[in-house]
Amino acid sequence: MTNYIALAVPFFFILIGIELWFARRKGQRVYRLTDTLIDLSSGTLMQVMQIFAAAGLLAVYAALYQHRFVSFELSNPVPWLLAFFGYDLSYYVWHRLSHRVNLLWASHVTHHSSEEYNLSVALRQSVTSSFTSLPFSIWLALCGVPVVVYATIASFSLLYQFWIHTDLIGKLGWFEKLFNTPSQHRVHHAINPRYLDKNYAATLCIWDRMFGSFEEETEEPVYGLVKPLGSFQPLWVQFHRYWEVLVLSVRAPALVDKVKVWFKGPEWSVPGLPPLPHAPEVTRATRAKYDPQTTAPLRRYLFLQLAVTMTGAFFLILLQNKLPMDIVIGGSVLVVMTTVSWGALIERRSWAMGFELVRLALLAGGGLWMVHGTVFALFPLVLAIGMGALLMTTREPMVTEAV
Repeated sequence: MTNYIALAVPFFFILIGIELWFARRKGQRVYRLTDTLIDLSSGTLMQVMQIFAAAGLLAVYAALYQHRFVSFELSNPVPWLLAFFGYDLSYYVWHRLSHRVNLLWASHVTHHSSEEYNLSVALRQSVTSSFTSLPFSIWLALCGVPVVVYATIASFSLLYQFWIHTDLIGKLGWFEKLFNTPSQHRVHHAINPRYLDKNYAATLCIWDRMFGSFEEETEEPVYGLVKPLGSFQPLWVQFHRYWEVLVLSVRAPALVDKVKVWFKGPEWSVPGLPPLPHAPEVTRATRAKYDPQTTAPLRRYLFLQLAVTMTGAFFLILLQNKLPMDIVIGGSVLVVMTTVSWGALIERRSWAMGFELVRLALLAGGGLWMVHGTVFALFPLVLAIGMGALLMTTREPMVTEAV
């Protein structure tokens, strides 16, 4: 089955480059390298997870499809129309509940944690989102939507949502009446009190208009989380809300509240614990972004890492079914280690330098093992040695993280 997301990756980067060029022409700064690295690391981690999970998730859908109530030929347009509208409505329901139920919000919050709004933010996805979303659209299998139709529509829904993550496109007239647009989605990502929990659309905005969750963009949106995350650690970006809800569950005095907290909204205060503050009024001028300072050599090093890792991850995802499983697993581990290292270097963790040198050693060793000692093994070896030498030129006092 064609992996449309993997095939679209080069076009994602081309469009990000165009957005960056256009923003500079307008005198706007819409990207920060550090934040973009975490966007891309989240998207890469999600795609790496899909290497191991996608087949299983589609197998669940296919198993239910065997019990469908009606069958269609692939040439019949009905299952395609049913999949398009049915999946879009299912996405709306899942998306709305993902903002209102802590168990789902713990997954979806990853996508909202950036304090920027640009095309790379579209790639800041949760590794668990496919597990939380499938139950809401799996009913399409019983309605006779074939697996290939379902997977195709789901992929193109995700691809559509890429272009709406930009601050550079204004309102689009009549198009806004039917389809989700950058203006509408900026509202969704904003933490301005009037914008919270609005505009859940994927492709069509008709569901928001029908079910009372639509909000027009009328004031400048401010992005991020009501409670700022304050971290560039990719694994914490992915899982911090699960931990926070677990802590609330453990601390809740009443047994019923230990369970209830998982199904309440993120603003719910547990009885017997300090109440959560209300979302304050905020503007871009008053909202300070989390922005650890980095040196120019470190930024160059991270940019090089980005280029190498994204290229390697792209081919790993694209060729996953043609590569030996040990190479897929080894490559996936290196990708995860790379993203962790990015966060550690950006935040100048005390263990960052040692961790990165270990990762480079594993890169060299893995390359030698993969090609069984042929001359091509010199490439990862030289690459790792070169990166290690470059890393040493970025050295500056590392700070010990607060406990």
